[in-house]
Parts: sequence; structure tokens; C-alpha cells
Amino acid sequence: MLKKFFELLKKGDLKGLLLEPTEDTFLQFFRYIFVGGASFVADYVLLHIITELGVYYLISGIISFIAGLCVNYALSKFLVFSKKTTGAEKAKEFSVFAIIAVFGLGLTELLMWVFTEKLGWYYMISKAFAAGIVLFWNFFMKKILLYRK
Repeated sequence: MLKKFFELLKKGDLKGLLLEPTEDTFLQFFRYIFVGGASFVADYVLLHIITELGVYYLISGIISFIAGLCVNYALSKFLVFSKKTTGAEKAKEFSVFAIIAVFGLGLTELLMWVFTEKLGWYYMISKAFAAGIVLFWNFFMKKILLYRK
């Protein structure tokens, strides 16, 4: 599984590492870390802005999560999972993608609440830790339910 990744890395093949379609799970996860990072930045920045405007952090978290979901879907389709869909199939795919994300959102909100309310952490630190945990849930559920062969 790691062989292809290291071959591409050794050759300095950035196109192969990041852009060319692949079914290699490790390579997909490697790309998903970047996709998750971009999604996280959108989510995290929006969470901070909305909360600092006076909205309760768990409500801000829902709003910012939706923005991150849209970024994640677009980038995942383009960079991570190579399955091509059209029309009704795309709507079904996004629906399953969103359902997985809603479970991820529930886990994120629960973890943020525990870390912030019970452990006394700053809500932005709570978000970072929750996002790191939920990253694995999101990737593997998408891989298993949406993009398996």
C-alpha cells in the first residue's frame, strides 16, 4: 500500500501524489489530509468570526461546519476519490456525503462541548482536537460507503 506513495514521492511526482485518479487507500488518505486541512481552515476561521460576533459557539460550529462540508465535498471529488457521478447519482452521492458529515458534526459538537464545558478548554482548542478525531471518521465512512469499488 505504501509502495506507490513512496515511488511517487521519490520521483517528486506531485501530479501523481495529488492529482491523478487513484484507488490506493493510503494515497487517498494522504490527499484527504490536505482536503481536510482546507475544509478545517474554512470551518475554523468562520467559527471564530461568527462566535466573536456574539453567536453561541455551538451554533457557530454548526454554521461553520456546513461551509467546511461544501469545501470538503468539492475538493474530495476533485482530489481524493476518483468516482465520477452525474445527475441523480450525484444528488444521491451528496446526500450520503452529507449524512456522514451530519454524524461527524454530532461527534464534533459533542467533543467540543465536553472539551469546553467539562474540561474548561478554549472553544477554538476544543474545535481543533475534535476536528482531528473526526477526520478519521469522515475519511473511512466516505471510503467505505461512497467510494469503494
